[in-house]
Amino acid sequence: MSARHCILAAKFACSLALVAPAGAIAADGPPDGSTPEQKAAIAKDPAYRKQDLILTNLPRNRAAPKKLFNGRDLTGWDSWLGYTVPATTYGTPSSAPIGLNHDTYGVFKVVQEDGAPAIYSSGKLFGGLITKEAHRNYHLHVEYKWGANTWMPMPRNNGVLYHSHGAYGAFFGTWMSAIEFEVVPHSVGMLLTVGDSKGKPSFETVDWRVGATVAVANDPSIPYPSRRYFHGGLPSNLSFPTWNVDAGTDAERPLGEWNSLDLYVFGDRSIHVVNGVPVMAATNLTTKDAKGRTIPLTAGKIQLQSEGAETYFRAITIEPIRRLPTIAERKPG
Repeated sequence: MSARHCILAAKFACSLALVAPAGAIAADGPPDGSTPEQKAAIAKDPAYRKQDLILTNLPRNRAAPKKLFNGRDLTGWDSWLGYTVPATTYGTPSSAPIGLNHDTYGVFKVVQEDGAPAIYSSGKLFGGLITKEAHRNYHLHVEYKWGANTWMPMPRNNGVLYHSHGAYGAFFGTWMSAIEFEVVPHSVGMLLTVGDSKGKPSFETVDWRVGATVAVANDPSIPYPSRRYFHGGLPSNLSFPTWNVDAGTDAERPLGEWNSLDLYVFGDRSIHVVNGVPVMAATNLTTKDAKGRTIPLTAGKIQLQSEGAETYFRAITIEPIRRLPTIAERKPG
């Protein structure tokens, strides 16, 4: 299995399968397209072609954006760390998660990088740095750069989780239920739904309570479900086994350079933008209430991940918006 196939086919498990001891990983990993059910789920997807997409009609605000990172410390943020042995995260951990605001390991800290303050995410342990406040109807701006170190024999991996809600560590003791703006080489902006594992080490038994609808097309060059965001494509609901959609295009800059992420959310809709390029749009963001009823997902906390690779975050700002920008395909000539 190639490194790229590994990380995309099994966002939450493949890396651990490379390093975990026997029996640490659940036998039923993420779907790979091998069953009739999995094949039927994508049978009607149209063919993908690369699109030249632009963002227009941007919402404007008179006031300056609010800084979520003050450049000095982690005021306004909580930390949650998973297990001391990350390789047991998706298996049978021998201990409880490290938990809330007990980062004695220096997983998250403020450093100077390229002459300016940044939040360092070590990646050595899995977890999240979480805003204390929930947010709705906003434009979030984040800049990130990869560090030198990775802690597993796999490509770099991180993410920004938004509309985070429910219990800390609901997903395999490590992250809150949320929508993910994926940060991984060649697929920055991929959308994944992060559910509630309820302590069960199995992808099939996870409560995939978070949902989204994305216009998709089939790209057989990428792993199952072989779906990319495609402006004007087939509207498809994300649910097991088709629980992720890849970015419409690779807009990441070369390793060692800073990248900008812009997330626009309004109501139950969102747009992912990478270095000015819109790569994802989602509608019908949903979750479940205490009675198991599907309800709109319109607000939540923001999580910055630690997930196996050193990452720096800076220039983190947020501002309210009253509408989403518009995605359009640039016409030739």
